[in-house]
Amino acid sequence: MPPKLTFGYLCDFRNPPQWHRPSANLYAEILDFISWSETVGFEGAWVPEHHGAEDGYMPSPLVALAAIAARTKRIRIGSAIALAPLYHPVRFAEECAVLDILSNGRLEMALAIGYRRRETEAYGVDFSKRGSQFDEFLEIVRKLWAGATVSFEGRHYTVNNAAIMPQSPRGQIPLYIGGFAEKALARVAKYADGYFGNEDVCGLYADKLREEGKDPAEARIRIQGLFLTVARDPQTAMDELAPYFHHVNNTYGQWLNEDKASGIDDVALKPMSLEAFKTSGILKILTPEQAIDHFRAMQARIPVEHFMMMLPPGLPPARFMPYAELFANEVIPAFR
Repeated sequence: MPPKLTFGYLCDFRNPPQWHRPSANLYAEILDFISWSETVGFEGAWVPEHHGAEDGYMPSPLVALAAIAARTKRIRIGSAIALAPLYHPVRFAEECAVLDILSNGRLEMALAIGYRRRETEAYGVDFSKRGSQFDEFLEIVRKLWAGATVSFEGRHYTVNNAAIMPQSPRGQIPLYIGGFAEKALARVAKYADGYFGNEDVCGLYADKLREEGKDPAEARIRIQGLFLTVARDPQTAMDELAPYFHHVNNTYGQWLNEDKASGIDDVALKPMSLEAFKTSGILKILTPEQAIDHFRAMQARIPVEHFMMMLPPGLPPARFMPYAELFANEVIPAFR
């Protein structure tokens, strides 16, 4: 029996120059969208992280999540993903505990090591050592969330008598890890409660779970489908939405290719013209009926528990609401 499939939106709070608006207004509108999404049946609001981006990509997801916690009551919230090497583990564990208290136990974090050298360099972090640093980070955070007083001396962190006060009443906060390379999936299987990422590496995740003596049937998987939405008239929707998703494609394509460090051997996202993007098949605009079939087929392949779409940056959230409402009214009920 597959797990119940729920749906949510990733909001990166970007403010692309070609559609720039006052940031305070944009942030308020995104928070309004997230608050509204809870009322129509979505069950997750997720914030990613990048730094120094020209389009204002959210650099501080935990701050944004505090605002989301204050505006919502039911949906799960969390990072998707936060860049672990840019946080001190004690500070991260403390801030997550506070966020979990503020949200009344709704926080669920997703982490990874990141793939952009310029981001780690801006923080004075050695890009080549971020994997081993992440392993130490996870060991410390897990012990702190377990209620331990932690003293630790490693290659990257030295911690003396650290403890979390106040603790989240739940103790351990659900933790997902993203990545694509074999080492990343081994880390997921060892440390995480589940995998966050792409379907095409879920088989490798299952293998790594077996190596850890864990049952792949109990795997917890969240899939990001940033280039998927629904519409009654997909062609009309393509004309309206493609420019905004095209911006997402081109920025991710540039970033993923600049250091070739994502763990993806053949990065699918590459900068291209708008017309090429429209015909590339990257942006999938499905009718509700097609979307239901799409997700049922996915459930038959992997034990996916949550599917995360994107609020397209640059498009005023009020203009995207009809697409989200159609999804809520005609797709979500098929998975309740």
